[in-house]
Amino acid sequence: QVQLVESGGGLVQAGGSLRLSCAASGRSFSSYAMGWFRQTPQVPGKEREFVAVIEWSGDGTYYADSVKGRFTISRDNARNAVYLQMNSLKPEDTAVYYCAARWGSYYSGTYYHTTVGDYGYWGQGTQVTVSS
Repeated sequence: QVQLVESGGGLVQAGGSLRLSCAASGRSFSSYAMGWFRQTPQVPGKEREFVAVIEWSGDGTYYADSVKGRFTISRDNARNAVYLQMNSLKPEDTAVYYCAARWGSYYSGTYYHTTVGDYGYWGQGTQVTVSS
């Protein structure tokens, strides 16, 4: 089992940058693929959206098209932490960002794990607001 706590959210102007952190506690952090998702609560019916995922070893990453080239996911298994560096932020990036963990690989062999149901552990979220 793993517990996750996000930090680093805040208010930033369009074009700016933020770095989110997710601290994990529990055993075998390096055995988990780690993902970032986001959700806009004020939009009724909008589900939690995949942002990025990183392999348990750190050797592989996969991104949503909407953030590719602007966001970078990384991890430090020695510190039990995963990060999301967000550059060139846009107002549409405004959301609550969640860190998530799944036991095993980020890739099934035929598809990447990008759905909410693929992940068994979640943090409480951190708000990111991008002003125009």
